[in-house]
Amino acid sequence: MTTATPLGGTTFFSLNVTREEDFLYKSSGAIVAAVVVVVILIFTVVLVLLKLYNRKMRARRELEPKGPKPASPSAQGANSGSSPHPATVTFSPVDVHVESR
Repeated sequence: MTTATPLGGTTFFSLNVTREEDFLYKSSGAIVAAVVVVVILIFTVVLVLLKLYNRKMRARRELEPKGPKPASPSAQGANSGSSPHPATVTFSPVDVHVESR
């Protein structure tokens, strides 16, 4: 009879630990899901804040007055009497044959 009591206590203890472990295994899925939801929420908030900042900065750039831009000395010396736009170079391919009718 003395041996039955410790075994009963040990069995009860091991069953209790098993139930706690099962509870932890079942709740770990919920914990992982909660962490994923929190991470998604953080990324969403950061994305919204960046979009708002970008919109604000774009509006500020569009509304600020556009002053004369200083030209570089080399471009100013080469095109001193020409238009303020830089010269554009157009390349045409040599080996393209166009049929003339």
